[in-house]
Amino acid sequence: MQVTPFVLATMGRRGLLHPGPPHRIVRQFAALGRWGYGLAGELRQAAARSPERLAVVDDSGARLTYAGLLDRSSRLAGALPVAAGDRVGVLCRNSAAMVTVLIAATSIGADPVLVNTGLSAAQLSSVIDAQGLKVVVHDAEFAAALTGFAGALPLGRTAEMIDSVPPVTLAPPARPGRTIVLTSGTTGTPKGARRPTPAGFGPLCSIIDRIPLRAGVRLMIAAPLFHTWGYAGLQIALALRATVVLRRRFEPAAALTFMRENDCTALIAVPVMLQGLMELPAQHPRPALDIAAVSGSALPGGLATRFMDRYGDILYNLYGSTEASWASIATPADLRAAPGTAGRPPRGTTVAVLDAAGAPVPPGQTGRLFVGNEMLFEGYTNGSAREIRDGLLATGDLGHVDASGRVHVDGREDDMIVSGGENVFPSEVEGLLADLPEVRECAVIGVPDDEYGQRLAAYVVLRESASLDPDAIRTYVRRHRARFCVPRDIVFLASLPRNATGKVLKRELPH
Repeated sequence: MQVTPFVLATMGRRGLLHPGPPHRIVRQFAALGRWGYGLAGELRQAAARSPERLAVVDDSGARLTYAGLLDRSSRLAGALPVAAGDRVGVLCRNSAAMVTVLIAATSIGADPVLVNTGLSAAQLSSVIDAQGLKVVVHDAEFAAALTGFAGALPLGRTAEMIDSVPPVTLAPPARPGRTIVLTSGTTGTPKGARRPTPAGFGPLCSIIDRIPLRAGVRLMIAAPLFHTWGYAGLQIALALRATVVLRRRFEPAAALTFMRENDCTALIAVPVMLQGLMELPAQHPRPALDIAAVSGSALPGGLATRFMDRYGDILYNLYGSTEASWASIATPADLRAAPGTAGRPPRGTTVAVLDAAGAPVPPGQTGRLFVGNEMLFEGYTNGSAREIRDGLLATGDLGHVDASGRVHVDGREDDMIVSGGENVFPSEVEGLLADLPEVRECAVIGVPDDEYGQRLAAYVVLRESASLDPDAIRTYVRRHRARFCVPRDIVFLASLPRNATGKVLKRELPH
């Protein structure tokens, strides 16, 4: 492992090189040397350096120190009915018990498969078969969906299993456990993406260089832990010896209260959660947040500006995917200068905008987005892969880079429509409509059209007591965009169908 000047400087700025008891520092780095930089290794280095520090707090009342989390995960590792190389489904909402299961599985070389809590029973059955799951550890609320599966293991039983095993010190498995994250499944059965284990401090420093999370930070991970961003937040937190604060469900008012009670100064969330926070009265008591970092879906520029106007310039937006990990990060300064931007590539990451032939396009011109970094996924578990050009992975998005080097995502490749010969990005119109003060949320999609081939349809959710008619919406779009961007169909809904990570399920919109 090479430690570069950038890594040393970043670790120093974020408090990771502060002096400590020599014997603890020796044990800390020995743990990383033996166990590596996955969850099991990061927990052990944290427990070696800061055993008494609070590691995880949740809304069930659980409060585990790093020493306690290591003890419970190690004992559970000896009790789980799996072996190295087995795949263990984890179908749980955010909790200390879920974290314990994830670490226990990787500690014995099993592969945790993070299962979306929003899957239907049919999708869940397909995932069990496709991923070859031996066991699915699950919250009680999902028991019915697992009826008939012999490997169903209620999360509540893991506490009994831990109590049945005496304290134990584990040796590193011959084969490190690899976490498998499922794709969103918005278009069918989710695929499993194998996540790489970091080879050193580089990936951590790439993120905390741009998002200034410090050692020992107290942060709420509101994003689901089964999601790439929530899981990344857990990895970062363990590496920083942070205190992780968890709630099973995100309820804006309750989340703010829980963050205040636990002295949180950082929040890891998905954009729709910020929207929920902004719907609370401006005078609602708030925690003293220094950082709110979001990822997982598009962040409307208007929402970014409104959030910072209320909470201060603390918002960071990470653009990435299950397959690419991260591509770019927008700082508060980026979002003030260009509210719709996805930011700039962090250290060690390359973003390229290519045309259909694979040639770079000039700044300002839309093309296909490709990304390269040391945390690209290792392929899908079904053997398929993503397109790669010159070591860069296709994100599946279209976008451009502005004159200042900031990345802008214009939309998904498969979302762009051709209407009357013109290329139209529904996300561009979504962002425009989201800026209307009457609009709570909206989605825009392409639908078939006999005359133009395709046309735009807008689905709009209004704020409480607000009113807006379709003609006013069309006039507004016509004033700011070309005529082919004006949605012909405008449907008002009480809410948009979303999955557990806040992505709109566009296939479920009425046609």
